[in-house]
Amino acid sequence: MISEREYRKRRTRLGRKLKPYSVGVLFSATPKIRSNDTEYPYRQNSNFYYMSGFTEDNAALVFVKEAKNFKTYLFVAQKDKTQELWHGQRLGTDKAKERFLVDDVFEFTTFNEKFKEFVIDKHHIYYDFKLDYSKVKLLKRRSENILSFENLAHIVERMRLIKSKSEIKLIKKALSITKKAHHKAMKTAQKLQYEYQLQAGIEYIFKKYGAYSDAYTSIVACGNSANTLHYINNDKKLKEGELILIDAGCEYEYYASDITRTIPVSKKFTKAQAEVYVMVLDVQKEIIGMIRPNILRSDLQKKSEELLCRGMVDLGILEGEVKTLLKEKAHKKYYPHGIGHWMGLDVHDECPYKKLNGKEIPLQAGMILTIEPGIYLDKEDENIPKKYRGLGIRIEDDILVTKEGCENLSCKIAKEINEITRKSSSSPLNSFSLLR
Repeated sequence: MISEREYRKRRTRLGRKLKPYSVGVLFSATPKIRSNDTEYPYRQNSNFYYMSGFTEDNAALVFVKEAKNFKTYLFVAQKDKTQELWHGQRLGTDKAKERFLVDDVFEFTTFNEKFKEFVIDKHHIYYDFKLDYSKVKLLKRRSENILSFENLAHIVERMRLIKSKSEIKLIKKALSITKKAHHKAMKTAQKLQYEYQLQAGIEYIFKKYGAYSDAYTSIVACGNSANTLHYINNDKKLKEGELILIDAGCEYEYYASDITRTIPVSKKFTKAQAEVYVMVLDVQKEIIGMIRPNILRSDLQKKSEELLCRGMVDLGILEGEVKTLLKEKAHKKYYPHGIGHWMGLDVHDECPYKKLNGKEIPLQAGMILTIEPGIYLDKEDENIPKKYRGLGIRIEDDILVTKEGCENLSCKIAKEINEITRKSSSSPLNSFSLLR
């Protein structure tokens, strides 16, 4: 749990970054329609949540800055017994004033009126440029004296790059649950028939241990399905002798985990499967070993491409000189994605990779990123040895940059071949064990 004091510290840091005589606005997420009059489960806007810790819709957080000093105001939905009968309790202004360390709390219905007061004699307005048009129009309508409009999201997302101790603790908790889910999958895969059954078991574990949402739609891809990078159909049969690529992670108190493991449907890897798997695993280990402050993510990408290309040459998947193949980007056919991404409140944390001057942001202590090399060998590709066709292998861990180097936050999730086969060969399970 992140304390109200930590949220206030974040708001203080943000307020100090705003220009004199400015107003900054962050809005809550808007509920999204699934079909007709039903909605998707509500998920708060990450930037708004990062600055407030408030999970309701119809809310806004406003910064009003004079020459140096600033105040923060929270707008919340009004208490309404009829609405609460259908949609649940609202915090309301009175309880919000008790809970949140802001200067004042107002009902959201008064936002237009209050915003008009806030922008008097102000010269700059900060807001998230990704806002829907109606909200942008609202902010600009009251702004006759404004000299500039600034993207507040850029500032907040830069702040989100460095995780606090509380944030790291929540991500570790998410990973402890994700570990249970992946290990359960390793134990049950050979007893199930379909990808979606394995997915159901994984997501059951998420909820059982208090992670009420997955961080993204789970990928459970058996055999050649793993060669579709964002495969989410999860409707194919689990076939004896094939591998299953499982990319699944839970979200705990808004913080994500993101883990990929590739496991056999049977209890063991074939010789060909093991050859490719070990090559990818060795690459991942070497890239993780490079991580420390001031290293560039692009250096990790370049090295991963070099290592994977060399590995593919050694296995006969590619032919030729490594330098020439890299120059021609021949390896990208089988490794088309990046080595990893930022992770935090979003599984692909919406934090910048470059500074405003265009230079890349180097790694710093407190950043969390994924490392996920992969090889994708389509079964129809006759240019590669037949024994490797249809294999799709990715191994992904979540890495914290530390002052001395890095910490693999997901190191306890089995990934060595002997660990995976040991998990797969543990006590016999029947198809009903997922419910126990």
